[in-house]
Amino acid sequence: MKLLKRVLIEIAAAALLVVCISASSAALAAGKPGRSADGLSCGFTVPQNASPASRCAAIKRQCGGKFYANACGTRLMSAAN
Repeated sequence: MKLLKRVLIEIAAAALLVVCISASSAALAAGKPGRSADGLSCGFTVPQNASPASRCAAIKRQCGGKFYANACGTRLMSAAN
């Protein structure tokens, strides 16, 4: 009986740990406005007639600086700071 109780407590503790880790990961991803949870993609919003410089600034601001637009502003390229 004691063994069963101990196993149930360990299972509950493991489940709680998984829930806490996934909740903190989701909260961290939500803290970055346009970034996906895996950090491999990022959405950003700019006016349709924005200049390439303002587009790059918006990407750096909204995505944390890990993504930037190339000179023509039509493609995204990944870059580390």
